[in-house]
Amino acid sequence: IDPERNEFQLSRGQLPDLDDEDSIVADLTCIGVVGIEDPVRPEVPAAIRKCQRAGITVRMVTGDNINTARSIALKCGILKPGENYIVLEGKEFNNRVRDPKTNRVRQDLIDQVWPQLRVLARSSPQDKYTLVSGIIDSHMTTRREVVAVTGDGTNDGPALKKADVGFAMGIAGTDVAKEASDIILTDDNFTSIVKAVMWGRNVYDSISKFLQFQLTVNMVAIIVAFVGACFITDSPLKAVQMLWVNLIMDTLASLALATELPTEELLERAPYGRSKPIIGRTMIKNIVGQALYQLAVIFYLLWFGEQILDVESGRGLSEKGINRPTEHFTVIFNTFVMMTLFNEINARKIHGQRNIFSGLMNNILFLIIWVATFFLQVIIVQFGGYAFSTAPLPLEHWLWCLFFGIGSLVWGQEEEEEDEDEEHENMTGAELKNTGQILWIRGLSRLQTQIRVINAFRAGIPSRLDVLHRFGSVNLDRVPGRSASIGVFGRCNASTRGFNPENPAMQ
Repeated sequence: IDPERNEFQLSRGQLPDLDDEDSIVADLTCIGVVGIEDPVRPEVPAAIRKCQRAGITVRMVTGDNINTARSIALKCGILKPGENYIVLEGKEFNNRVRDPKTNRVRQDLIDQVWPQLRVLARSSPQDKYTLVSGIIDSHMTTRREVVAVTGDGTNDGPALKKADVGFAMGIAGTDVAKEASDIILTDDNFTSIVKAVMWGRNVYDSISKFLQFQLTVNMVAIIVAFVGACFITDSPLKAVQMLWVNLIMDTLASLALATELPTEELLERAPYGRSKPIIGRTMIKNIVGQALYQLAVIFYLLWFGEQILDVESGRGLSEKGINRPTEHFTVIFNTFVMMTLFNEINARKIHGQRNIFSGLMNNILFLIIWVATFFLQVIIVQFGGYAFSTAPLPLEHWLWCLFFGIGSLVWGQEEEEEDEDEEHENMTGAELKNTGQILWIRGLSRLQTQIRVINAFRAGIPSRLDVLHRFGSVNLDRVPGRSASIGVFGRCNASTRGFNPENPAMQ
C-alpha cells in the first residue's frame, strides 16, 4: 500500500486467520497492482501562484493521509522545496495549540503555529474551525488577517460562517455549506477565487477613482464660487453651469470610471488592510495637487484673463445691471470643464502609476463617454447662449482652454513620482528585492567562509616552511611530477576550492 499515490496491492491465496495478527499477511502471491489517483486540475498551480503573487497565503486543510496531502501540496505549489514551512496532522496540531492542563485552545500557542503552517492533514472540521478562528483573532501583525475558507460539506459550515469570506462549492457543496457561505462557486474551480479577488479589488479601486475625481471637482467649484462672491460679488461659474458639471458630467464620469475591467496588475500588489482608509495618502496628494493647479489657473484667468485674451472683463458687470454672457467668464467655465475632463484620465490611476494611459483603449465605454462629454461641452459653449450663460468662443480661445486642460495631465505626472503607498507595495518588486537580499547575504556568507578558510590555511604555513628550511637538502624542483609552488602558498592565492578544514586528510 502506497498512501501517497493511493496504490493498493492485490493478492491471491487462502484467507488467513484474522484473529492471528502474525499470519494475516503471509504466503500470498502478488497478481497485480492498482493505483487510484485524484489528479490536480491543470489550472490550479497557476491560480495558486497568482494568489501568492497577490500576497495571499494558501493553506490546505484536508482529511487525507499526511503523505498524500504533502504530495498534492507540492504539485499545487502550496509547498516548495527548500522552504521552512510545516505540515501537521490534526492530532499534533491540537497538541501544539491546546493547553496541556485545560485542553483549551490558547491564542499564544496557535500564534506559534499558523504563520508557518501550510498543510493540515488528518484533520477534523473542528480543527479547521480552530485554525480559522486562531488566524482571525491573532494580533501578531498590525492589521488583522482577512481569512477566506472554501468548503463543500455540512461539517464545514462553522468554518465558513466564521471566516471573513466563505466560498462554497456550487456542484458538490451541500445546502448547509451554501447557506453558511458568502460566495458560491458555480464551477467548483479554484481559479474562480482568483477572479473574485480581482473583481473585489477592482470594485474598491473604482470607488476610490470616482471619489478622487469627485472631490477634486467639488473642492475647486466651491472655492471658486466662494471667492467670486466675496471679491467680485458674482460667481464666475453660474448655477446652470454648476448643474452641468455636477449632475451630468460627474454622473457620466462615475459610469466611465466604474466600468474599468479588472486586470492582472491588480494581483501584483499587497492586499488592503482592514484599517486602511478608502482615501489614501496618494489620493489626498492627487486631489490637493489637482485642486491647487485648477484654482491657480482659474484665478489667474479671473483677474488677468481679459489682458491675455483681449476680451471685455466680466468682473463687476452684475453690479452695473449687465447680465449678458461674456467671453471672459465663458473661457473660465470652459477651462474648468477641460481641466476636469483631462483630470478624469488622471483619476484612472490611484496608486502613483506613471503611465496613466495604460489600458485606456480597453475601456471603450470610457472613451465614448469622454468624447461625448467633450462634444456636449462644445455645443453648450457655442450654442448655449443665455440658457447656459455662455458666449461663443473663437478658435484661439478654445486652444487656450485645451492648453490649460492638457496642463492638468502634465501636472499629474509631476505628482506621480515614486509616490506609491507602502500598503500597496508591488509584490513582484518586493519578491525581487527579497531575492536580491537573499543572494547578497548568501554571497557575503560564502566570502566570509572562504576568508576564514584562507586564514586557517595560512596560519599553518610557517611551521611547514620551517620544516622545509630545516631539511634544506630537499629540492622540490627536482622531484618528479612536482613544481616549485611555495610562492603560491606564501601569497595565499584564493585557490582553495575543495579545501575542507574539518577533513583531517587535508590538514
